[in-house]
Amino acid sequence: MNYHLLYCDEAGDSHWRAVDVALTETEFAPPARSILVSEGEAAKATVFLRLEAGWNEPIHPTPKRQTLIPLAGCIRVTASDGEARDFGPGDVWRMEDTRGKGHHTCVISDEDFDCVIVQFD
Repeated sequence: MNYHLLYCDEAGDSHWRAVDVALTETEFAPPARSILVSEGEAAKATVFLRLEAGWNEPIHPTPKRQTLIPLAGCIRVTASDGEARDFGPGDVWRMEDTRGKGHHTCVISDEDFDCVIVQFD
């Protein structure tokens, strides 16, 4: 299991990196059998967000460290270094480019893009 991390380097450019998630067999919901679970991370808020089909924004840094989980539709996110990645249901995007040049996001599906965002700051 992994997620796509967008981070900012010392020069202010954003870059992508795939991060593997470590899973450990854990008694998560006894009396159910043990399952593979990652370490927990404290979150501040969970929000639901919709970007309408055709939505296209200017480049910007993320306002806070957060993880986006797509539910419907598809977006393309371009880091300031020019590398683009597409996100749809089943993908996970971790945003940590809270400073610097940021990223550009646009909806590339014909349908609205719906997602859940978990905020850490």
